[in-house]
Formats: sequence, structure tokens, C-alpha cells
Amino acid sequence: MNIASAEDDLAQGQLLQEILVSAGHQCTVFPTGNALLAALQRETPYDLLLIDWELPDINGLDIVRWIRGKLGYTIPVMLVTNRSLEEDLVEGLQAGADDYMGKPVRKGELIARTEALLRRHKSEAINESAFLCGAYEINPAATSITLNGVKADLAPKEYELALLLFRNPGRLFSRDVLSHSVWNRDIPATSRTLDTHLSNIRRKLNLRPENGVRLSSSYALGYRLELIADTTSNP
Repeated sequence: MNIASAEDDLAQGQLLQEILVSAGHQCTVFPTGNALLAALQRETPYDLLLIDWELPDINGLDIVRWIRGKLGYTIPVMLVTNRSLEEDLVEGLQAGADDYMGKPVRKGELIARTEALLRRHKSEAINESAFLCGAYEINPAATSITLNGVKADLAPKEYELALLLFRNPGRLFSRDVLSHSVWNRDIPATSRTLDTHLSNIRRKLNLRPENGVRLSSSYALGYRLELIADTTSNP
């Protein structure tokens, strides 16, 4: 696969390149964020982007937002960062990053996360047809979920979480499965990240029986999107 990295540290960029090439990928390293953006404006031949959060010319989150605004979700993005606070990492994911990993980069983790993102993106690309679930129309190609013709205003990870649930009505998902499917990592039980995202999609999508669905939850067992039978014709 063809991977691009925005990394201003020469040694770090060389390390990333060597690791990815050893795993059978091509890797182009850009020393600035603007150099990467210029390349993306000329063409988009990359299968994955690795972006340093703190670059000398432009913030990594601004690069992610530009990519999502101009290119949508056609390319998976992973942030590479020294930051470890939960609020920072949540901000990165909300900006549109698919995953993140900390520095210093570890070879095995980089290869595993890279290949997991590429697999997930390939799997999602195969199933791009719009479908209905209750009163909702889900269009993966447009990354949209609409209710009564109105598109819901969902953050990137909220959309991914909702899409997973809509694609699997009736399936019980544990917290661990949801964490790995959407964030590609464990989320500690003490963290409110998953609960906050679930609360947001329940509210933003108005997941109520009158719309044909119900989001049920059990902290011990997990979460399930249930389809509600239409009973309006019953006497």
C-alpha cells in the first residue's frame, strides 16, 4: 500500500519509512504539513496518512480537518503524537482521525495499527450501498444518516458507531467490541468516551420506538440497536 507521512523530525520520518517499507508498503515522508497538503491537492494516490500532531507550519488537527472537508473519508488517517491526555486524544478523533499512536513509535504497534486501518477501510469500501433501518436511510458512500430527509449532524466517531449499530440490528455489542471496532483500541471502563458517544447518537438521531428503533444498554452486557415492529395497523 502507498502511505504518506507528515513528520518534521528527520530521524522519526526515516524510522517510519523503514518500518513501513519492511512491512511491504511504500512510504513518502513530507517534512511539513503544507507539503503534504500540496501533494494531496495535486492527486490523492495514498491509501493511508500518518500525521504528526505538532508540525512547525500547521497543526496536525487542521490537516485532518482539511482532509475530511475536502476529501471526505476516502483515506484513513492516523495521528502520531506525544500527547497522552484523554481530552487531547478525543479531540483528535473528533476532528476526523481514525486512530492515533504515541511516540516513540514501536515497530510492531505501527505495523499492526497500519494494517488494521487498511483492512477496515477496505472492508468498508466494499459495502457502500445505501440501506434502510427503521425510519433511517444510511448512505455509507456519502457518510450520512438521514431521518425524514434530514441529515444528522454527527461527529466522525459518532457516525462510525451509529453505522456499526445500524448495520447490525439486534446484535449485542460488548464495550470491548465497540471500542476496538470504532477506536481500534481498548477504552478503560473508567472512561466516559464510549458512553458520551452513545448518548450523543441517541440524542442526535432521535433513536426512539416511533422511528422504528431503540438503543438498549446494559453496562454489564453491552449495547444493542433493536428494531421495533410497526404496530400502527393493529386494532
